[in-house]
Amino acid sequence: GMGLTGFGVFFLFFGMILFFDKALLAIGNVLFVAGLSFVIGLERTFRFFFQKHKMKATGFFLGGVLIVLIGWPLIGMILEIYGFFLLFR
Repeated sequence: GMGLTGFGVFFLFFGMILFFDKALLAIGNVLFVAGLSFVIGLERTFRFFFQKHKMKATGFFLGGVLIVLIGWPLIGMILEIYGFFLLFR
């Protein structure tokens, strides 16, 4: 779990360094969310993201992931970062 999360952060960082390469960012997003699920468990991950008071933050974070996967990496990363800060504040 920690390895997947670490590789996810690495790919996200490397994708941003390489001028928002959408393939690296997509791989980083998938690895980060999968690693988080393995570290804290699937049920706790689901409960964390889908709490009533965190739905706006979850929408921004997962919407950003979807937009990166579609092919607009800069806009997607901005939404993800905003959602990330809302989730973990």
